[in-house]
Amino acid sequence: MIKMVQERKVVYRHSAVTRITHWLFFIAFLALVSSGLQIFNAAPFLDASDKTDPHHRVLQINAPRDGQGQTVIFGRAFATTGWLGWTDDGMGGKTTRAFPGWITIPAYQDLADGRRWHLFFAWIMIVCGVAYIIWGFGRRDLRELILRPRDASKILPMQLYYLRLRKDAPPHGKYNPLQKSAYTLVLFVFAPLIVLSGLALSPAFDAWMPWLPHLFGGRQFARLWHFVLMLALIGFFVMHVILVTTTGVFNHLRSMATGWYRLGAHDGTGV
Repeated sequence: MIKMVQERKVVYRHSAVTRITHWLFFIAFLALVSSGLQIFNAAPFLDASDKTDPHHRVLQINAPRDGQGQTVIFGRAFATTGWLGWTDDGMGGKTTRAFPGWITIPAYQDLADGRRWHLFFAWIMIVCGVAYIIWGFGRRDLRELILRPRDASKILPMQLYYLRLRKDAPPHGKYNPLQKSAYTLVLFVFAPLIVLSGLALSPAFDAWMPWLPHLFGGRQFARLWHFVLMLALIGFFVMHVILVTTTGVFNHLRSMATGWYRLGAHDGTGV
């Protein structure tokens, strides 16, 4: 399905399944981050240990005294009053709280509700991810997303193009080599690890698979892995948004809303 528009091809690049899972995955991820911060508030620290150990503390967000917020990273303290530690309680006031109410689900402090929201959206994200992979495999589209050895030589030229140090992007197919690198890492490394580390924090799954927390070095190490992987995925989404914004935001948004994408001079059709 290809048509000509002002001598530039417009192709039907993204199927309905791809678009639906993309947007549901994005919404689920935002909700997971928000509810995850709610859960973190119940124990606002991360330890590089198999159990709670202040001597191996990597991160702590607290309020040493009322009205003062503090974030401690590897033993170094930063005043974060109003942002972290002493901040919005979700009910119009201020209180001792790691992350503010405006960024957590629910806004008020409630560990049980935070877990329910987290589990609900975790299943949505998992179902969307599995559906995307199965659909892409069935359409033989998934192989376009995977980084291959022949793409390695195009990674640096693509970086130079994004940095405006190179005039033209290297010729590529539906996805450029940097996109392939990021998607390969997210789909086959970050996503499985964040799911497994999350399951390692579930008492129900621990009873069924007691070896899982040990796989990550213990429950506290699993919390640390889960938090770091969340930051890595946030970094991926931020870079994704930046690249979309700088390489034709309307064109990309249209393709993810309708499926139709206007090709650039070096884009493959993606059909």
